[in-house]
Amino acid sequence: MLLHGDFANFVTNFLPTLGIPASSAPGLAPYLAARDIDVWGVDRRWTLPSANGDISDLGEMGVAQELGDITVALTFARAARLSGDRDKGRIVLGGFSHGGELAYAYAAANGRHVSAVAVLDAYYDIAPEHAELRELACANAAAGREALAQGVTDSDNSFFITLGELARSAPQAQSPVFSSYTNRGALLAMNGLAYLLAPYTPLYHLSAPILDANGDVTALRESPEDSVSAWFASAPPHQSLRETVELDEIWCGTTPRPELLNIRVPLFYLGAAGAFGDYGLYSTTRVSSTDVTALVVRRFGPERVAEDFGHGDLLYAADAPTLAWQPLATWLLSH
Repeated sequence: MLLHGDFANFVTNFLPTLGIPASSAPGLAPYLAARDIDVWGVDRRWTLPSANGDISDLGEMGVAQELGDITVALTFARAARLSGDRDKGRIVLGGFSHGGELAYAYAAANGRHVSAVAVLDAYYDIAPEHAELRELACANAAAGREALAQGVTDSDNSFFITLGELARSAPQAQSPVFSSYTNRGALLAMNGLAYLLAPYTPLYHLSAPILDANGDVTALRESPEDSVSAWFASAPPHQSLRETVELDEIWCGTTPRPELLNIRVPLFYLGAAGAFGDYGLYSTTRVSSTDVTALVVRRFGPERVAEDFGHGDLLYAADAPTLAWQPLATWLLSH
């Protein structure tokens, strides 16, 4: 059961050839299915409204509701498997990015129906030596809470949609988002230098960049631009601000939350060196499970982390099937 990340749904993260626009990336879900792994997915409620759709209930879409929805999805999947092939087994719960954080939270809070957990590039607990990351999460959570108090509930994804659409339709025109860039350049910068806006780790990036002598992104090293622009352009128009705030509060650690110590089932962590990567390893040490496997996909040593495998490269890179998906499939088949 796969949980998607931000500005995405199950299709755009895991089956992107069916996205609108369609992507050239083959997709993790069909890769796993082709290896006799039963693949299910959950779309969070905020993925459903259209650009002009009813979003009056967006403010209710927080972590507690989402964990309840995951229970419903797992219950349905297990019932379908039981009626079809008489399989009574529980299901591995996997998630990418914030979907990985939710997988941690579900397994820690409930764990019902779950045989194991697979987290793709996310952390839940932040190591003590990375206090600045926790402080960032706390500041973001506080700002989000203030916005919620003022009645804001929609974390609008038009920024990503605009970047993706214009990079596809008018790549050499001046970007209306980042005026010093072309539309293509804006997409490259947002992917390769994401830490300038979202420093989840010091050099966090969505896609591994090729950098020039000035530190500007000239191309993407791992993922085709078609796949990356389709990822952005196909984003759901809306996203729950409440979810974002509550996930930041989990990272902040100042409010009651499910604790990783409650996780006793097997855990697989798959990180990207240029994103959450090594920073996600601390969370794997906080569970009670004695069956923990961790793999951080990397091309270079620590001195070149700014250019290394990025967050989205785990899903869209040309070499993702070899470097990331095959180890995940091998682990799934043994669990």
